[in-house]
Amino acid sequence: MYVISERINGLFVSVSKAIDRRDSKWVQEHALRQLECGAQALDINTGPGREDGPAAMEWLVRTVQDVTDAPLCIDTPGIKTMTAGLSAAKNKVIINSTTAEKAKMERLFPLAREHDADVICLCMDERGVPNSADARAEMAMLMITTAMEHEVMPDRLFLDPLVLPAKAGQDQGPKVIGAVRMFQTLNEPSPRTVVGLSNVSNGAKERPLINRTYLAMLMGAGLSAAILDPEDRELMSTIKTAQVLLNQKLYADDFLRA
Repeated sequence: MYVISERINGLFVSVSKAIDRRDSKWVQEHALRQLECGAQALDINTGPGREDGPAAMEWLVRTVQDVTDAPLCIDTPGIKTMTAGLSAAKNKVIINSTTAEKAKMERLFPLAREHDADVICLCMDERGVPNSADARAEMAMLMITTAMEHEVMPDRLFLDPLVLPAKAGQDQGPKVIGAVRMFQTLNEPSPRTVVGLSNVSNGAKERPLINRTYLAMLMGAGLSAAILDPEDRELMSTIKTAQVLLNQKLYADDFLRA
């Protein structure tokens, strides 16, 4: 399970204030804490509505990579802000994200080729999120073929079936699990899959319980990566336990300390 930390995001008030102040020390300590808790990559998002989006992203990327060579997942809908982040990056990068909208793919896949970046591919287009696993798989296949037309090979993609809140779309939980299984048949070797985990519990009570239960179910279906909160110790313990039970990690009596 490839863990991408969701915590360096301007949606969080503390992160937004640190970006406003250009507080390098706070951001760097925050980034290192995510890695100490088990993150393998860091999602970097300056937050919505910033007039200084490109400058803020450039500063944030440079600040974080001054203290770590971990991959950075550049997360923004703005093409100028995305370009600024990619241009500033010397670490391995992931573009977060494209959708199946033609105009968006035609902007972002060439950027991925230029910067040797991986790409998260969200299963949605102008019509929204598909309602079935089959429709999600069709959209994923469209993104795979379009990426290849731009010389971005399937092994550089993360397919995201798009997790929806259980509180608002309870029927979508099993459909996302089905899509994760189907995505693995779309190419040889199987494409990587990713979800934004916390979406499933958005607006609900018992959010940590919902998150870790759903993640275990997704891992059983073959999920390979997730954007999540690595500071949630019980969630990280769930990952380690699932890896043992799925025979992905060798059992030891102290496996939770691994």
